[in-house]
Parts: sequence; C-alpha cells; structure tokens
Amino acid sequence: MTNSIRAEVITIGDEILFGQITDTNTAWIGTELTNIGIRVVRKTSVGDQADAILESLHEAHQRADVIIITGGLGPTKDDITKKTLCTYFGVGMVRNESALALVTGFFEKRGREMTDLNRAQADLPANAVYIQNDWGTAPGMWFEHDQRVYVSLPGVPFEMKHLMTNRILPKLTAHFKTPIIKHKMIRTVGIGESFLAERIEAWEDALPDHIKLAYLPSFGGVKLRLTATGDDNARLDQELAEQVDRVMPLIQKNVYGFDNDELETVVGTLLTEKKQTLAAAESCTGGYLSAQITKVPGSSVYFWGSVISYNNSVKVAQLGVQPDTLEQYGAVSEETIRQMAEGVRKALGTNIGIATSGIAGPGGGTPDKPVGTVWIACATDQRTVTRLLKLGQYRDQNIQLTTTYLLNMLREEILNQ
Repeated sequence: MTNSIRAEVITIGDEILFGQITDTNTAWIGTELTNIGIRVVRKTSVGDQADAILESLHEAHQRADVIIITGGLGPTKDDITKKTLCTYFGVGMVRNESALALVTGFFEKRGREMTDLNRAQADLPANAVYIQNDWGTAPGMWFEHDQRVYVSLPGVPFEMKHLMTNRILPKLTAHFKTPIIKHKMIRTVGIGESFLAERIEAWEDALPDHIKLAYLPSFGGVKLRLTATGDDNARLDQELAEQVDRVMPLIQKNVYGFDNDELETVVGTLLTEKKQTLAAAESCTGGYLSAQITKVPGSSVYFWGSVISYNNSVKVAQLGVQPDTLEQYGAVSEETIRQMAEGVRKALGTNIGIATSGIAGPGGGTPDKPVGTVWIACATDQRTVTRLLKLGQYRDQNIQLTTTYLLNMLREEILNQ
C-alpha cells in the first residue's frame, strides 16, 4: 500500500484568535486534501507573532509531510508571514519580477496608485517557488525543505480556494504518490451516540483494519463516517457499500440519508415524490422550523406557509384551537398541539399539518412543565400523531432539537403512507 501522506494546516492572524472572523479555510482545505489522499493530522491557529509562527512550523515539521499556511501575506506591518518564513528557512528576501508584474498590472487596471508597500508584496523568500495569484496581489509560495513541502497562501478564502484548486492540489498530486482515501457517511436521527454504538458494536469490531469508523454527533442525530484507505478506487467503493449493507439492518429505522443528505432536503424530496403539500404551526420554534424547510431550493412546490402562533389568541383565531382546550390543558399539551396541527392543515388547505408548542426557556417553566417540555404533532387525512419531548435548559438547543425531531416525525409519516 502507498505510504500515508500527512498534512498540517496553520492559520495565521490575531483576528481568528480574537473571534473577529470565522476560520472556514481549515475545514475546506482538510476536505480537499483528503480528496487527493493526504490525511490532515493537525490544524493550528496562531496570532501575528513571529515566535508563535516559528514554534508552529517547527512542531509541524515533526509530524507532517505537507504544511499548509494561510494568512499574513498582506502589505501591512502586521502581515509577517514572509519575513518569518525567511527566518525559518534561513534565507533572505528577493524581489520576484513575475510577482511584481502581476501586482503592477493589478493596480494599473484599476487606475490606482501603487505604493512601496504594494511593491513589497513581490518580495519573496529566496527559496520560494512563486505561485501566481490571479485573484489578488498576495502571492502563493511553494517550498521544499528537508523532505517536506511547505505552502503559503493568502488568508482571503476565495483567493486561497482558487490557488489551492488550480495550482497547489495538482502540484501535490504530482509530487506525492498518495493513497486513495474514501469516505461514506451514514446519517441517523433520533438515537443517541452511546445507544447507537452499543447496537452496532459487533459490526464495528469486525471492520477490516483499512476501514475506520467515526461517530459525529449533532443535534438530534449521529453521523457515522466510514473511511477506507487503499490503492484501488473501485475496490474501496465496493467494500464501503458492503459494510453499509451489513450495518443497515441494525439501524434502518434511524437512517434518513447518506453523505451530504440533510434532513430537510430528504423530507422535501419525499413530499415532492408523493405530491404532498405541507403547512406548519409554530409556537416555541418561532419560525425556525419554517426557515429550515424553506432553505431547500424548490420548497415552494410543497410548502404552502406557516402560522407563528406565539400568542394564544393567534392559536384560537388562526388555527381554530378551542379556548376551553387552552384553559383546561394549557398551550403546552397534547390536546392543544393536536388542534394546532389539524387546524393549520385545514386553514391552509394542505395534505399535512405539523406543529410545535413548548417551553424553550430559559424561563417559563413550572414543576409540572419544566423548561424543555415540548409537544410536536403531525396531522394527515388519515391520522394525527403527537409526541412529548423532554429536552434541556438551553433555548437555542431546544429550538433546534424540536425542529429535528419534528422533521423526522414528518419523514416517518410520509413513508408510512
């Protein structure tokens, strides 16, 4: 088998550590490197301090074959990546004429004056291989040192992605003989990680050495990621498919999709295939449920609308909930949620009505109905199903979990039809 090639990604910038920007670069780079058979073993973020950058480079050298560096290549004094790389490699800075021509043309095309700081962007460490950046003035750089490859890229995501896709990934593929790494994701909902692990323990223990399993918990579900490594692409696909076939009888009820499937997309596909229409009545989710449904392109085909009945008067006037029901059982009750789902289905003239009502928190709970008490319902022309959820103390999590559980209830009802 081909030797495993290891990579480390180092992102540079105080703004990342301060939380002023979200680092999306490392996730994207990790995915792209995996796709060409290079395994990311560490991701590190450091500030704009030379000592911290040097320490990260020395550490990365000990564990990685490829070190990808992003950020710190701008024209201002706080952008110190190039100078620090000179120190690390023990070389001086030289002006690259190709880089200078690109920067000059960039400013001339826009009718802007170029300063000495802008010209200095063409100064590169003497051992750098210049990588042309067609979308900006900060150059990419490729270094080969002590049997390692170092790549320095701009931190601006669209510039970095362009350089990686068109310049760096092809060079890495040509430089290394990499193994093939294949992933297969099984997406489950409505079962906890420990329960899932117990259910599939024997199957997991029997996996061959070149296929690894990872548990990736999320709100209301767990993703099972199978990763296979080898030299034969078709063989790996076949082996992953065989493992999926073996585990599915154990978890079929909780599996809603594979790979990039999202629950709301799966539900939308089912509604479209069955030619069913949907309406929602939301109380505790306050529109979040509808937002998840409508973020799917083409959802207007099956989703007709929603009523956010946050106040009980709206439940009565718009959804037909009986005042006596609210008075006797309260807004957070099986009786009320049933009338909400049936009422929105009737009011909007759809095949299916779904509803949420609960105490999202942090206040509003009682001894009988503490924070996290939520009722959900799904009404069709055949029946209305309800479910009591007993969630936690955190408002955002309760809203997201309620949405996930209700979408899964909807999925199961469509399949049952």
